[in-house]
Amino acid sequence: MTKGPFMQKSLLALAVAVAIPNALAADNDGELEHIQILSHYDKLRTEAGSATLLSEEQLEKYEYDDIHRILASVPGVNIREEDGYGLRPNIGFRGVTPERSKKITILEDGVLIGPSPYSAPAAYYFPVTTRMTAVEVFKGPAAIKYGPQTVAGTLNLITRQVPEFTEGGIDIAAGSDGYQKAHGYFGSVVNNVGFLLEGVNLQADGFKELDGGGNTGFNKNDLLAKFNYKMRMGEFDHTFALKLSYADEESDETYLGLTDSDFASTPYRRYAASQDALMETEHQQVMFSHYLESEDVRVTTRVYRNDYERAWRKLNGLTNNSGSLSAILANPEQYAEEYAVITGQQDSVLAGRNSIFLTMGTNDREYYSQGVQVDASFKFNLLDLQHKLSAGVRYHEDEIERKHFEQTYAMTSGSVANTGQDKVFTTLDTEATDAWSVYLENQITVNALTLGVGVRGELMDMHYQNNKDAQDWQAKTTRIWLPGLSGFYKLSDESGLLFGVHQGFVPSSPAQADDIKLEKSVNYEFGGRFNDGVTQFELVSFYNDYSNLKESCSQSNCGINAQIDQEFNGGEVDVYGVEAQFSQRYPLSLDLEIPYSVVYTYTKSEFQHALRSEFAQWGEVKKGDELPYLPNHQATFNIGLAAQNWQLSMAVKYISSMPEAAGVSWADADAGISVDIPLAGKDVPSNITVDLSASYELGDYGRVYAKVDNLLDETEVVSRRPYGARPGKPRQFSLGYKYQF
Repeated sequence: MTKGPFMQKSLLALAVAVAIPNALAADNDGELEHIQILSHYDKLRTEAGSATLLSEEQLEKYEYDDIHRILASVPGVNIREEDGYGLRPNIGFRGVTPERSKKITILEDGVLIGPSPYSAPAAYYFPVTTRMTAVEVFKGPAAIKYGPQTVAGTLNLITRQVPEFTEGGIDIAAGSDGYQKAHGYFGSVVNNVGFLLEGVNLQADGFKELDGGGNTGFNKNDLLAKFNYKMRMGEFDHTFALKLSYADEESDETYLGLTDSDFASTPYRRYAASQDALMETEHQQVMFSHYLESEDVRVTTRVYRNDYERAWRKLNGLTNNSGSLSAILANPEQYAEEYAVITGQQDSVLAGRNSIFLTMGTNDREYYSQGVQVDASFKFNLLDLQHKLSAGVRYHEDEIERKHFEQTYAMTSGSVANTGQDKVFTTLDTEATDAWSVYLENQITVNALTLGVGVRGELMDMHYQNNKDAQDWQAKTTRIWLPGLSGFYKLSDESGLLFGVHQGFVPSSPAQADDIKLEKSVNYEFGGRFNDGVTQFELVSFYNDYSNLKESCSQSNCGINAQIDQEFNGGEVDVYGVEAQFSQRYPLSLDLEIPYSVVYTYTKSEFQHALRSEFAQWGEVKKGDELPYLPNHQATFNIGLAAQNWQLSMAVKYISSMPEAAGVSWADADAGISVDIPLAGKDVPSNITVDLSASYELGDYGRVYAKVDNLLDETEVVSRRPYGARPGKPRQFSLGYKYQF
């Protein structure tokens, strides 16, 4: 029988999964190794802990460029949308704040990729997912090898590998709102030296309508070059590899949203005050790797350096100090004149009243991170037991230098212009961290039970310096050890139980005083898997017991200038829930089948005591109040129809409503404190998003595909942080062509 495209793709994707270095392993070797997910269509996964791999086949199904949409197929992921395109993702696992993905560990090819993952972990840089061939998610004890953030888990992005033979491809697409994609790669081997060259350009005019006209989109470039040399010495295979990458972005993005009434009438409007908003970024990476492997030993050494620069000009506030932008947009009737200036209906300078100018802030920052990382695994038998010992050590340095300044702009006849006044520098400081990380884990197999016992250590020296005041500095040292225990018990060839417990940890930044405690939790999980070759099912319950939940104020989530970069203690909090995933492929005939799957997550959070906080998302909290931006229910249903040379797929995603703030406004007259929580009592409404994709194989001439994101054109509010209501992406059509050789 001739294999249909869906069968050919399964076999190809299986081969790709086996070939991916740095991928998670069912046998959990000492690095991010192979997890042959697609082979598990007919094989039970026996690794302990929650781990998910999205293969290249799955990523190609919907041709997403947005990591938010990609992760909708992974249980236990909570997201706060922002710009509609996923330019600056907000990702959390198992209830941690999704804000700027700062509480998950983000890796590319097994190496920390955030701009400054210890000193300033907010992920303002995120790799272009278009060039990724796999995405891995580790939660619970499965993430003990990957830090520093260990409460929630780890996201690892896998780039294309240097091919064994000559291969290449192109992928071009165009769509509504000026969307364009151009992606190409070529790789080969010459005299035992392999190479890969790859480039991506993504751009769009944007879907928002700016008062006064202008683009509201983006333009991103991403270039990658890889080289390797392979040799064998004795019983060991050696691979020497060099990776070079460059990325830049220009995006006409702002934090300024809309009032609720304006959103109801024109959800894709952008106020005139955001006309001059612009984000510019540049990122470079250099990484040298050495892989040593034999039948029972694997050692990987990586030396890496990342540099990142960004400057984001956007509206920070108004010069009359009458109210924050959050308060103005939450209560436009109370701040009628300020609202009129922001919307361009009224000039900054008007006879008979005080002038109201716009304060535009450019958050100019430079980051670097660099280090040396060694991961190793050893297989051996001892006392008639099978052992798999994994160990790793990393020395890492990172730094952020802030050079924030503000300028005064005037609104005149609906247009914004710089008044020409000098820049006023608001923040000039440096935060830096030197960190040693170590882990050790031994997996012992006794009959049907595989038991993993491990520990992770984070040893950090941090330094803060106010560059405007030489006497304002701080140095601090943190030493913490994080134990973990996990296991998998095989009930049969088709089913088994998994369990685990581990200590979670998130460091505080170098600038924080001693009264800001470390975020610590004890995390538990228990569940089971079933796979009979036709049906796959996994159900995992989790419980995170925080001794202290910590949150930080950034402009993206709190927007109070006086609190920017300040952290807050939340005390004891419980987060618990259930993650479920089910999939089948139902054959209609020899050449036609229906693949379908369901992913569901239930999450519940509770503050364990009353709290009065100045943090804009908390306020006055009662015992039992829930965390903001954490939906109780999330579900994604995927269904498709796959034939000999075509396929059709549909994804339906549901997210229940979630609170914008945990508590309410409060005041203490004796202490002279008044804390306003403008979004207290408001919810982000529930929403349903439907995405559709189709592709047709042209044999030797490639493949054409078409897709529709947000088929039903849902226009619900996705967030009101920091300044007003903002929508997700409206219905977007695109048509593409892909050719590989």
